[in-house]
Amino acid sequence: MKYSIIVPVYNRPDEVDELLDSLTRQAYSDFEVIIVEDGSATPCKKVCEKYSNSLPLNYFLKANSGPGQSRNYGAERAKGDYLIILDSDVVLPDGYLKALDKELSENPCEAFGGADASHPSFTPVQKAISYSMTSFFTTGGIRGGKAKLDKFYPRSYNMGIKREVYQQLGGFSKMRFGEDIDFSYRIVEAGHKCRLFPTAWVWHKRRTDLRKFFRQVYNSGIARINLEKRHPGTMKLVHMLPMVFTVGVIALILISMTGRLLMHYDDPHKWYWLCAAPWLPILLYSLLIFIDSTIRNKSPRIGFISIAAAFVQLMGYGFGFLEAWWKRCVRKQDEFQAFEKTFYK
Repeated sequence: MKYSIIVPVYNRPDEVDELLDSLTRQAYSDFEVIIVEDGSATPCKKVCEKYSNSLPLNYFLKANSGPGQSRNYGAERAKGDYLIILDSDVVLPDGYLKALDKELSENPCEAFGGADASHPSFTPVQKAISYSMTSFFTTGGIRGGKAKLDKFYPRSYNMGIKREVYQQLGGFSKMRFGEDIDFSYRIVEAGHKCRLFPTAWVWHKRRTDLRKFFRQVYNSGIARINLEKRHPGTMKLVHMLPMVFTVGVIALILISMTGRLLMHYDDPHKWYWLCAAPWLPILLYSLLIFIDSTIRNKSPRIGFISIAAAFVQLMGYGFGFLEAWWKRCVRKQDEFQAFEKTFYK
């Protein structure tokens, strides 16, 4: 067998249903599917049973240990030459596996990954979140792609690796967040070739509302500091841009508030510029996001929501980055001590 598709799942039976349905329509058939239920309160066993006759599917239930360890659990039971790691909230185009196999045949490598996109059926909020995660004007260039600001490292929503390389490196670490980038770093550090497969992309739902999205990117900001501690020198200037953006926005708002205060105690006309001017770069950036997202999604509504999604993404990441910097770099706490209550309880 050539490919083993490994999917960790935690309380997402409906999403698993959509993913498995998309796998039944693949133009390539030499694969197996391994679903690892990570201690879910709402299991997807019945969903998997529905596809037992149409897919080479293996379902496993285990105690909760996080996505990284669940992937390792699935990898130990996989039979394919290559392990394909997918998140449960992705849907595959019909030609995904065929495109992946073609890429590997034409330019073999030990590890690889693909991009993600927004499906037409996604809600406006999901499309706005997808835009904020893939646009060059947010952090899409950091994440990797044709127009990227940093070297490409596969992410766990769409990632593949030779099984023997996976076993050699011991799979995913016990990091709670950023474990996929940690694994990608270890793949490259071990001297293995890692490539972006632009034709092997997926539809990725991510989060369904901005509150959950904030928590996700906040944790990603924390992970960036933890990754630098594990892999010194991997943090680039581009990884600090969301933090710089966050500090800049806060500074502009404080300057505006100072101007407002001075207008109250002094001649208002004298300090009006200090109150109004700081909002200009914020408004210009918002306008840029609105125009670009509206054109890409062909919807002014999604363009408007994308403004909020972009600020949530950049500032959520920035706040997480600053918290981790304070705890890990200033207070010198180790990873487990700094986030024991949050991640490792």
